[in-house]
Parts: sequence; C-alpha cells; structure tokens
Amino acid sequence: MPPSKRSNMSDQEKDFGSTTELLPSDEQRDLISLRKCVLVIIDGPIKSQKFDLGRKKITRIGKKNDNDIMITDQTVSRAHLEIEATADSYLLRDLNSTNGTFINGIRVKEAFLSPGDVITVGNTKLEYQAFEEKVQMEPSKNSFFGEMVGKSKKMRQIFGILERISPTLATVIIEGETGTGKELVARAIHNNSLRKDKPFIVFDCSAVASNLIESELFGHMKGSFTGAIKDRKGAFEMATTGTIFLDEIGELSIDLQPKLLRALEQREIKKVGSTQPVQLDVRVICATNRNLKKEVEEGRFREDLYYRLSVVKIQLPPLRQRNDDIPLIIEKLLSTARYNKKPDGTYYATRIEDDAIRLLQRYQWPGNIRELNNILERAVSFSENGIVNGQHMQFIFSEIDHRTDDSKTVTTTGVDSNMPFKEAKQKVLESFEKDYLVELLQKNKNNVSKAAREAKIDRKHLRNLLIKYGILDSQTPEDDEE
Repeated sequence: MPPSKRSNMSDQEKDFGSTTELLPSDEQRDLISLRKCVLVIIDGPIKSQKFDLGRKKITRIGKKNDNDIMITDQTVSRAHLEIEATADSYLLRDLNSTNGTFINGIRVKEAFLSPGDVITVGNTKLEYQAFEEKVQMEPSKNSFFGEMVGKSKKMRQIFGILERISPTLATVIIEGETGTGKELVARAIHNNSLRKDKPFIVFDCSAVASNLIESELFGHMKGSFTGAIKDRKGAFEMATTGTIFLDEIGELSIDLQPKLLRALEQREIKKVGSTQPVQLDVRVICATNRNLKKEVEEGRFREDLYYRLSVVKIQLPPLRQRNDDIPLIIEKLLSTARYNKKPDGTYYATRIEDDAIRLLQRYQWPGNIRELNNILERAVSFSENGIVNGQHMQFIFSEIDHRTDDSKTVTTTGVDSNMPFKEAKQKVLESFEKDYLVELLQKNKNNVSKAAREAKIDRKHLRNLLIKYGILDSQTPEDDEE
C-alpha cells in the first residue's frame, strides 16, 4: 500500500530541540514556536507513557529491547513498525509484523501521520499528538541577517532561529503587522539556504481574484478557458527547485484553501485544463498580518492547512517594540535607498542628528518599517549639507498629524456600525483601494505600467488588484510598455 496523502509536518524541528528553552513569562509576544510531535500510549501495558519523535531520524517500535520504544505486549512483534522523519512528514511503516499495524482502525503498510491519529499494534494503542512549543532561541551574536538589522534581544533571537532553519527545508509561517518586513525575512531565509541560486517566487494571495487563483498558482493550458491563448506556468512550477513565498496567506478564501492543501500534500499540481501531474520540489514560506491560530479557531482558516504550514512560526515584533533598533535601521535604509543616491553615487543625507532620532524613537509607527522608510524619503529632501535635524523631523510629523486628522473625517463616512469591527474596517479599506485605483488608472489614461510606476507597486500586482475590483477585465491585453 503506498503512503497515503494526508496532512504532515516537517522533521526539521528535531534539529532545534536540544537548544531551546521555554520563554520567560515577561516576554510580551511569542516570537518563535516550533512544531513538536509525540507518541502517547493511551491503552496497553505501559499506558500514559510519552515519547518524543523529534530526536531521531527513525524511531523503531516493538517488543525487542533494542527498539527506541519497547512495548511489553505479547501481541506486538519484536520489530513491529518504524516511524521515519522525512523531508516534510512523519511516515509510519509496518515491518511485516504478525498482527499488523492499524491507523484509526484501518490496516496500513505505510502512511503519513496526522495529529490525533490512533495507532494500534496488538493490544496497545498510541496517539500521535502535535502541538506548538513556544521557544526562545539563544540570541545571535550578529546584529543583522540578510537585509535585516537589529541589536534588540527580540531581533537577535529571531536572527538566531533564522540562522538555524535557513539551511533546512522547514516550512515557515511569518506573522506580523503590515510593514514589519515579512518579505525581507522570507528572502533572507531563501538567500541563506542551499536553494539560494534557485528561483524565489512571490505570490500575493490578497492580490489575485478568486476566479484566477488556480491559474496563477498552478498554471493553465492553452484553450482551457476564455483568454487562455497559450500554455502558462503557475507560481509553483516557476518556483521548482527553489522557494515559493505565499504572502498574505490569511487572505486566501476558505473555499480556495483545499486546492492549496492538496498541492502541498501531494507534492504535485495539475494545470487548469490538464490531466497530467507536475511534480513539485518547492520550499514553502508564508506570511500574514493575521493571527492564523485564531483564524483557525474561528473557522476562517483550515486547521489541516495551518498544521501543514506551521512547522516553524515566527512573530515579527512591531517597530514600536524595538525602538533601540531604529538608528541601525536608519543607517541601513539611507545606505541602500535609491532616493538617497545622487547621480554621482554620493548621498543626499549622510547623518540623522540625535534630536531627530529621539523623535523617531518616540513615534508609535502604525506603518512600521515601511512608514519609517517613507518618512526618511521625505526627510532626505529637507537635508542640509547631508544632515537631517530635529526641526526637519518635527515639520514632517506635524504634517502627518494634520493628514491623520483629515483622514479621520474622511474614513468614518459610510461606516456601518452595525457590522463587526473587522468587517467594517475591511469594507472601508476595500472602498478606499477601489477609489484610489480608479483615479490612478484614469490619471494615467488606462496605462497600467505608468500607473504602477506612479503608485510604486509591481505592475503585475497592480493588474491583479484592478481585476480583483472589476476595474479591468482579466481578458484585457496588457499594455506594451514595461
């Protein structure tokens, strides 16, 4: 019997178990959690014993005393079964036992394990359990990882886990507020992995219309639907041998989640209009500004998909919780940002004075690092002799306060207070996005490329947003200008 296609988890957590410790109670947020898997004997001669699966590549179970888990049950074979930690799963394999191995009452030769599975061997029953263990890694000695910088303990703890997991194939979920740098984390993981010379493909789940997501993710064949004028690869196929970054995974509608789960479980896809499977060799990294565990509890995100994705979960702290990192972040941004480079290669601004930095550290940063970058771009235009001082920053913040006051008047218009807060907020945001996009496209005479440059977003992303809101038809040919 071939291995069943069921929800699994990565074996990479076994690499971390011996170096982790429980988070102290004074930590404000859970920065890192790792999937931990155990077998618990729920019925039989040695009832209630618990065995950690994260310590060995192969765990052998049987009556003989050289097994990793010895079961003193006369109906169990000397070498009954083994459980192997594969690249992204735990695979149970019966070792030609006399009485067989059963999962949830069904006899199996090989099968992947899912949380809650009950394994029966002879008169003994074992339950496979998986749970998140909140951990704190030893802080890295480095104040950077990839393009990220930070000297705070929280960030160095994250750098520590990233240094450990990047070379593995562990699936990762990155949670954090908008603008905290989730894509930077994903790129850093890829660039420090064995796949660094392979493709890194970004797929924004919030920017794709529901009727296009299958085609965008998995590709399509010529003639499979109106407008499919040629064969097309999807994001997964383009990421083969590399990494796919599924941004805003929490925005994926509940009816589309099974299609993604199926691709991850089977490690293969079928293009729209094709019956031939395409094998996948892809590392998956996801990001969301939502609390996915809460989304699961409230029925908006599938538990089996969450389990599949959350082998390692990282919570990025908002900028307001890492004010000590602001000087380092400023230095990094000013040294790399194009808006600070003169044609001759020198910099417009070379120093932010202490009084300006103090103002930046006191600000609450609702837009996080993305907002800091935007403010620095404005500050550069005020710089004198390469210096930005406190007066420049005060002027910028006074303008922000003024715009905030104006926006409160605008955004409260049309709010339905009878709706739940989250739904009402989403409705206002969608209304703003649609109005902005309509005006943007009109101003640029329906040229998507020009509109994308003005809005400073990727052209494909903008096109998908226009289709999502019905401003542009999916069959409309793309403009020629790149």
